Amino acid sequence: MTATLLAACTAPEVTQTINDPYEKQNRAVHEFNKKLDTAILKPLSGAGGEGGGMVLKTVGNVAGNLDTPRMVVNDLLQANVEDAGHNFMRLLINSTFGIAGLFDPATAWGLPSRYSDFGETMHVWGASEGVYQELPLLGPSTTRDTAGRMVDLFLNPLSYAVTAPETYYIAGSKAVSTLSARGEYADSVDDVLYGSADSYAQTRLLYLQNRRFQLGQTVEAEEEDPFALDTEGF
Repeated sequence: MTATLLAACTAPEVTQTINDPYEKQNRAVHEFNKKLDTAILKPLSGAGGEGGGMVLKTVGNVAGNLDTPRMVVNDLLQANVEDAGHNFMRLLINSTFGIAGLFDPATAWGLPSRYSDFGETMHVWGASEGVYQELPLLGPSTTRDTAGRMVDLFLNPLSYAVTAPETYYIAGSKAVSTLSARGEYADSVDDVLYGSADSYAQTRLLYLQNRRFQLGQTVEAEEEDPFALDTEGF
């Protein structure tokens, strides 16, 4: 959820109709996620001060490096050879000069990450977005992206090459990466979750705008005002 909000906060406006037939259930999940953030994610992300933040950032670098092979696979499935080569070079540089991903020299050398996932792959293949969903722990999504998340679990070649207990280290690094992002952009996340008149509507709007922009869907259409919704009964 945190990573989604961070990316969405800086996304250009992309206006399209919101399809949310399960809003009542989604709002209940959103409240659960918000309470989880209040009780766990927000306090832990600020633990240890600046030193703790550096540790979280380093572990986050490792998690990003471990996730790069999955992005390369998705790039290839989308027939995007350029991005596949770009991300593969990132993996090579950060795994060697970056000491197994502890550091990110690839970005400093002009090779920032070009994110890709199976939800995007399905979009390239012609699958529709589906309806909006908010998932426990994971946050905002759509039916297409939820299916994509499930497939992505099996797309990373490392998931077949690494066995326990190393697999647990990979999962742990991803969790720590989330905390790192939560702490680094605390003001932006807090503004959405705790400074909005309707944090659910704001989260939904930001997620859909950002995701559609990522996928190149820039056609404007009629959209709901998130602060003018009739939320009676939720």
